[in-house]
Amino acid sequence: MLLVPAIQAVQQAWPAAQIEVLAERRNAAVFDLCPAVRRIFCYDVPRHWRDFLLNRYDLIIDTEQWHYLSAVMARLLRGRVRCGFDTNERARLFSCPVPYWQDCYEVESFYRLLDGLKIARPGAAATPFLTVLDAALSVADDVLGALVDRPVVALFPGASIAERRWSAEFFRVLAQRCYDSGWAVVVVGGPQDKDLAERICRDRLTLNLAGRLTLPQTAAVLRRCTLLVSGDSGVLHLGVGLGIRTVSLFGPGIAEKWAPEGAKHRVVNLKLPCSPCTRFGTTPPCPVGGRCIKEISADQVWVAVSVLMKG
Repeated sequence: MLLVPAIQAVQQAWPAAQIEVLAERRNAAVFDLCPAVRRIFCYDVPRHWRDFLLNRYDLIIDTEQWHYLSAVMARLLRGRVRCGFDTNERARLFSCPVPYWQDCYEVESFYRLLDGLKIARPGAAATPFLTVLDAALSVADDVLGALVDRPVVALFPGASIAERRWSAEFFRVLAQRCYDSGWAVVVVGGPQDKDLAERICRDRLTLNLAGRLTLPQTAAVLRRCTLLVSGDSGVLHLGVGLGIRTVSLFGPGIAEKWAPEGAKHRVVNLKLPCSPCTRFGTTPPCPVGGRCIKEISADQVWVAVSVLMKG
């Protein structure tokens, strides 16, 4: 998600360039929201992998921050110029290595790759920087129905690891307060989030969309919302890219790198002495039971939501 502004900057610098992306199947749909990408290959689809290896490129940009294998693959591909981060002894595999910092917002990190290539950056990423297709917006209008007559708050309770997951009961309290304030509430997420969503929506005051929509359709629903409440997640970045207000909950993750910036966003972070503990996407087992997330109260999140919704 946060790579898209850099892709758009490449397109602005070289309008005639054909931009292709190699991704995983689980996140390839993100690039359906970026018209600058001409073609998407999935490295975990054998046919895609074969076709991709036959290509020749003028420029290969490896956006991986740490893993060595992606740098090796970039070196093996037929290309004139290779650019990537210089972490983990990867610099020798690139003709244009670029430094990487853990405390730099990820959009800015990707812009640094462009700096190394002398591509002008647009400055702060404009929002929205993701594009939602009309077909997906039509689905969103159908599932939301009359809810769009009121401000809509979206909740995303999921997380890639348990240490980043806020309490479903706290989400339920938050949903009740939003409902009592006259706002509609929807819960979004994938099939893996359905059980959490059911616990939040058991009073039937909240529309449960978890597991019902594709990623582009989820983006369309969020585009119709006023605000998103989420942990440190891809859905959070989806909301940022769509230009809506966000309240994000941070603990293990590095807020300086992943938390959205600006007046439209609020970050709730207890800043315990042991957090953040994640480095290069790896979070160690927590010896204190994930206090940095679990001890964030519903009141703290409600204050942030109220400020943004009434502001």
